[in-house]
Amino acid sequence: MGQQEKVATSLAGTVSEEISASLTAVDAELARRYPGDPGTRQPVHTVYVPGDVFEPGTLRSWGDQALAALDEHAPDAASFAAVLGIPEELAGPVHDRVRAKLEREPVEDLRIDFEDGYGPRPDAEEDEAAARAARLVSEAYANGTAAPYMGIRMKCMEAGVRDRGIRTTDVFLTGLMEAGGLPEGLVLTLPKVTYPEQVTAFVQLLEAFEKAHGLDAGRIGFEIQIETSQSILAADGTAAVARMIDAAQGRATGLHYGTFDYSACVGVSAAYQASDHPAADHAKAVMQVAAAGTGVRVSDGSTNVLPVGPTAQVHEAWRLHHGLTRRALARAYYQGWDMHPGHLPTRYAAVYAFYREGLEPAAARLAAYVAKAGGDVMDEPATAKALSGYLLRGIDCGALDTTEVARLTGLTRADLDAFASPRRGDLTVTAP
Repeated sequence: MGQQEKVATSLAGTVSEEISASLTAVDAELARRYPGDPGTRQPVHTVYVPGDVFEPGTLRSWGDQALAALDEHAPDAASFAAVLGIPEELAGPVHDRVRAKLEREPVEDLRIDFEDGYGPRPDAEEDEAAARAARLVSEAYANGTAAPYMGIRMKCMEAGVRDRGIRTTDVFLTGLMEAGGLPEGLVLTLPKVTYPEQVTAFVQLLEAFEKAHGLDAGRIGFEIQIETSQSILAADGTAAVARMIDAAQGRATGLHYGTFDYSACVGVSAAYQASDHPAADHAKAVMQVAAAGTGVRVSDGSTNVLPVGPTAQVHEAWRLHHGLTRRALARAYYQGWDMHPGHLPTRYAAVYAFYREGLEPAAARLAAYVAKAGGDVMDEPATAKALSGYLLRGIDCGALDTTEVARLTGLTRADLDAFASPRRGDLTVTAP
């Protein structure tokens, strides 16, 4: 030990107390606005099915159609990997896991659509379809055939369809309550939001429903769909999407990018409307920054190029979808939309390859961080948080197994959760 240093200060203890007192309101505001990621599972995609098309066997049908597409157009691991450019060492593991996923859980998040995918209908017809959707969703959760997340997209808060959207929401939620209550995986999607006041109006609707049924305040959350330029940049030059998150009063769970409505809104011609267009990148970047730290997740949009027809045409559509999905993952958009059963093989192939190819490097970096072992990268707590989040997302979707992650990191699932959503001064690492 060297010479003990003399510690001297110049400020009175009251200075620290006064500074802390002056920042009390800021501390509370930070905690309210930026609570961090909720730590729950985020689905890798959302599947949209029109309200009059959804049936009890829809989810299984999508999985069976996806498996049939694989059997017809890429019947083995080598051929599937060759189409998509998956490295040889990942071909088998990815192919096997994709097939297992399609057999076990083909859809992670389902939205029964009463907006663009459904269109205008007579009121009596939409009433019946909304009530039927509630019954089928309740039955699916009761018999174990539900997707982890399910719900509806109603019509928006614009004047021409507002009453219809409110009524469909009421019919659907009331049907769920009468069938036994709201499922834990319930998700609502509010489309075509242009002004924060429309979010406020939807909050008012949900508050009224909760009071009518004696539900806890804030029980019902919802996603905000970003489909107009005004939702990104308001007339006063501010980022309207940030104000929308605030207007949701803690109920917003996601921001979903609407590829085609947004592209058309800013004047992109039909041939160039895609999720990798510069206009799309700008919108999603603003969404991402606005949502950071709030607990609201960002979802990419979709491609309208369907993998149908002869094998060569299917392969081309698969490569496009696979490439867009990989591109989104690299940009931290961990969710997207899938519009056709043929998109499921490439969704899961892209997601699984993304997590499996990074498993060992991420696990090694996290293990070195925990052991303070150094290595060729000097990581910080923020990076440990990102590494843990990466591994957890891989586990949740089926790309990785808890046992293999534990073997490589020496960490339990609880340890990973603690790193991904750390509480200041409260992080205990245990052996697996």
